[in-house]
Amino acid sequence: MLSKLKMAALSLVMAVGTTGAASAQDLTFFTIGTGGTSFTYYPVGGVIANAISKPPGSRECGDGGSCGVEGLIASAVSSRGSVDNINAIVSGLRNSGFAQSDVAYWAYTGTGTQEGQPPAENLRTIASLFEEHIHLVALADSGIETVADLAGKRVSVDEPGSGTYVDARLILEAFGLTFDDIEEENLKGGDATEALRNGKVDALFIVAGYPTGALVELASAADMKLVPISGEGVDALTSEYGFFATSEIPADTYEGVAAAATVAVGAQWFTSADEDEELIYQITKALWNDESRKLLDVGHAKGSSITPETALDGVGVPVHAGAERFYKEAGLLK
Repeated sequence: MLSKLKMAALSLVMAVGTTGAASAQDLTFFTIGTGGTSFTYYPVGGVIANAISKPPGSRECGDGGSCGVEGLIASAVSSRGSVDNINAIVSGLRNSGFAQSDVAYWAYTGTGTQEGQPPAENLRTIASLFEEHIHLVALADSGIETVADLAGKRVSVDEPGSGTYVDARLILEAFGLTFDDIEEENLKGGDATEALRNGKVDALFIVAGYPTGALVELASAADMKLVPISGEGVDALTSEYGFFATSEIPADTYEGVAAAATVAVGAQWFTSADEDEELIYQITKALWNDESRKLLDVGHAKGSSITPETALDGVGVPVHAGAERFYKEAGLLK
């Protein structure tokens, strides 16, 4: 399913100048569904889109130009998050997208939170990217010390269609609560943190690679804390769902905020089995070239943890045939 667009061919050719003698037939457009603009998926998606793109007229790789896929223009698209991205891939609305490993596995198998839904059998993995931590955030003087303290409180759990929404429900259940036990708010990014700062919600969940921009801004404007997600509830959660792992958000990840125990899942990049094998091979190859390494390392705090050595960690959805070819050539997959 090559996303070849021919609209506005003349203007695109003029935009790249006379060096390319390019036509619309030379261009391939490729979308990456990410998340809210103030969370981690969106900026990381922008870095990756830049790394894999090489529009006609670009300077050559090694000469300060792009080392992406010839003729490819990739773009990071803001979305509601993991579930939304998977649905968009399955429906053909987007070429690819980021999602939490747990959400993707349940969608692919039609199990867990997707029990009773048709399995997303065409879902395929391009790469495992980085670890995402579940942040439970409250103001420092809120009196909220544990997950159990959320009972009766106003809590933002993000929008339906996000991985945060899914995981917030599972965490509450692990501690004997449901959405019925809280006043549920469905706010995203800056809206959620602004509501917390102004006392319109008492706590919020965010699942993101740390540090995430929305909380960096919150910590600079208000006394916030990370509420620990730990104890018997977490033991039950990690025992039942193998995609969750105990972890910690270090002290001063957010200015003046103490360390907190929590759980984490993997952030992974997915596409459809229907996407062209050669295209996905070239995209995967471009993602892991040395020039892309430079972009990842400086483009975002999570970039340095996106490595070929961890590209297949925690993968529960089959790898796309094109990506698989690259990983075998690179000796990363037997």
